[in-house]
Amino acid sequence: MNWYRALWSKLGGRPWTYILRDAWHKLEGIWIIGLVAAGAVMGHWFWELSLWFLLVFALGYIAGHLFWGKDYVPDQKDGPGEGQPEP
Repeated sequence: MNWYRALWSKLGGRPWTYILRDAWHKLEGIWIIGLVAAGAVMGHWFWELSLWFLLVFALGYIAGHLFWGKDYVPDQKDGPGEGQPEP
């Protein structure tokens, strides 16, 4: 068992990416406001640093992989076939 599986099985009961995707679809407006606010704060604090550009890119890359790319399955479980829609 890898460390991530051991951690999420105790904290949340399923992979955190699935939990975050559920939260995104249930509270999309709040997520957008929060992400814009976080971007504004980071832009204010780190505007002179080149690290800011790397941070913005990394956050966009992570968000893209968390929320897009696969079909959304509400309350998806871990493992093949569990919580998946019927073909």
